Amino acid sequence: MSDAREVGPTLPRERRVGGYARWMIRLRWFVVTFWALATAASVLVLPPLSAARNADLQGFLPTDTPAVRTEIHSVEIFGFPLLGRTVLVQRDPAGLSAADQAQTVARAARVARGEYDDLGPLRGALPVINTFGAFPGSTERDTTALTYLFYGRDTSFSGQLHSARNYADRFFETDEDVVGVTGSVPARLAQARLIRESLPTVELATLAAIILIVGVSFRSVVAPLVALVTTAVAFTLTLRLAGYVARLLGVAAPDELEPLVVVLLLGIVTDYVVFFTSALRHELAEGAGRHEAARAATMRFAPIVAAAGLAVAAGTATLVVADSVFFAAMGPGLAFTVLMGLLVAVTLVPALMALLGRAMFWPTHHRLKPASVGVLGAESVTGRAGASTRWLPTKRRTAAVTVGACGTVLLLAALPLQRLDLGVSFVASLPGGNGVREAAAAAQSGFAPGILSPSVLLVENVDVDGARSELARMGELLDQVPGVAGVLAPGNQPRQLEVGTLLSPRAGAARFLIVLEDPALGAQAIDTLELIRNRVPALLTDSGLEGATAALAGDTAVAAFTVQQTQSDLLRIAMAALLANLLMLVLFLRALLAPLYLLAVTVLSVAASLGLTTYVFTELLPGDGLTFYVPFAAAVLLLALGSDYNIFAVGHVWELARHRPLHEAMAESMPRTTRAITVAGITLAVSFAMLALVPLRSFRELAFAMFVGILLDIFVVRSLLMPALLTLVGPASAWPSRRLHHPTTPAHPRSES
Repeated sequence: MSDAREVGPTLPRERRVGGYARWMIRLRWFVVTFWALATAASVLVLPPLSAARNADLQGFLPTDTPAVRTEIHSVEIFGFPLLGRTVLVQRDPAGLSAADQAQTVARAARVARGEYDDLGPLRGALPVINTFGAFPGSTERDTTALTYLFYGRDTSFSGQLHSARNYADRFFETDEDVVGVTGSVPARLAQARLIRESLPTVELATLAAIILIVGVSFRSVVAPLVALVTTAVAFTLTLRLAGYVARLLGVAAPDELEPLVVVLLLGIVTDYVVFFTSALRHELAEGAGRHEAARAATMRFAPIVAAAGLAVAAGTATLVVADSVFFAAMGPGLAFTVLMGLLVAVTLVPALMALLGRAMFWPTHHRLKPASVGVLGAESVTGRAGASTRWLPTKRRTAAVTVGACGTVLLLAALPLQRLDLGVSFVASLPGGNGVREAAAAAQSGFAPGILSPSVLLVENVDVDGARSELARMGELLDQVPGVAGVLAPGNQPRQLEVGTLLSPRAGAARFLIVLEDPALGAQAIDTLELIRNRVPALLTDSGLEGATAALAGDTAVAAFTVQQTQSDLLRIAMAALLANLLMLVLFLRALLAPLYLLAVTVLSVAASLGLTTYVFTELLPGDGLTFYVPFAAAVLLLALGSDYNIFAVGHVWELARHRPLHEAMAESMPRTTRAITVAGITLAVSFAMLALVPLRSFRELAFAMFVGILLDIFVVRSLLMPALLTLVGPASAWPSRRLHHPTTPAHPRSES
């Protein structure tokens, strides 16, 4: 018979759980009706999470940084920016005609003079043409013309893109070789559009995978429907309530959040359904009636599911300690997602089990016979313990070899983390064939990869009239920095062209436009800008500009700040996440030693998955570095989900080990829980793998990291490392408690339930 009936609710906690289970079964119709009405009401009354989306940098990148303040100060001095994040591209590899080039310059000049009063938010235009290959960083001659379009800070990204397209449609003919509009603003909008368009596909593919995996695992068509109903209720309520809270607080949700919420919610809720359903199947196979089996399954797994869910919520909520606006927005959103999924799972699933009973396993329900079928169709431990526990390391020597071998493999997989580079690429993450990426490629072919978002060095406290040669020398020194494709510097252009653009005699300021050899938001460009930043004081001295001050502005500078902020967040996030997960394990297991080594192997597994991700996306599929948020979001999620599976795997062992020796408890519980964890883990891994359906490199990086990380957890950590460590450490795992040294006998007879 089941363990719930063997042990009986003898402790206060068990009595509370027993009371909860009884009420869930008694109120089954009320529970189902309540969730049905709540779901319908949320759809009719509450806004979806998509209503709080924001494709601008708000909620993604910091908008108040030293680089942004320098950019604003530069505009105050010169009257207009030297940076353009929206760019109109013209290109003809055979050469743009002189007439086309002249027209491009003339149109921009008229915009700058304010001759057009119907261009909406457009405040200025700056033409850049690789005529004679003279512009810094030009790789060709007379083939490419860029028109940088300037807007006020209060103009939305969508407003900028709409204005840029209007400008192109109004002033350029179809035969003037216009490739398109590009830059960091159009790229960010293209990312948001691709996410929104891919989201329905991600949802449907994830649900299809869940139905298939659950259906095959339980050989049933009803069990996957229960999973589908439960996830649908949790999914709808979570997105609607999150949308309402976001609107109420005036919070903008980054577009990247919703797909992550979708796959996390569908995955973990299905996990909980799998565990409840596996317990129900075991109880029914042992001969229990419908209500009795549902109550016993609820008693068995409700505390474990609750503890596991709280562990995941606590782990993801630790992201709130980050200074990064992206992580600060992601943490509460993910924690709320987990809590909503947990609440629905621990109430709706027991009610549905009580209503359906054996019908949950139709059409194979007639095969549920005592002592023949275990959890998820596995052989019953009571009848074939030897076959079911053959894989367990029963000797400490074997356990030590297993720990050493698994640890070595995971350490080797983690080694590529030493070469981890982070970037904030927008254009580079877009798929091939995207119009924004094609326009960017055209611009970069005529100039250099960094031409779309050049950086600006603002130098102040300079006698610009008397320091022309020194300013020219400063430009030459900047041009010699490795990674710099070219510099547009004052001092080597006609003075009448420099004043107002590169020089401000009244303010004693000068501007240098720096074009990098690499895409402006990638890891290499960030490294180059940091090299420039570090060398600027010496360059000012070497060029004879002692006493001058300098500051950098531009997308690369903002990206560098973001990466630095993310890296500085690492220690806080790591410590908070580790402490939160350790606390949940300690409270659940009422021990210290076992939580410490269980958490240690989870950390090792996370490092291995991130190491493999780094290797794949830097060596096999090289790009501009991993997207800055991917390693840290993946690490927090994998750590939290690892604690989730720690509780599932060890919780049952711990309960049985109160009444029998540890090795017997492992032999009885692990064959059941391991297969259930495997099915649940595969479901969760496949759910996260569906993020790869979003055609952005950042989502494919995150999908790979999560998929590999979860598979490592279930097939290496749960199946091999954890039982080996339990065997190796033995009853001392419960230290400082001695509860595993002196197991007690069951207080109630086997017949009680």
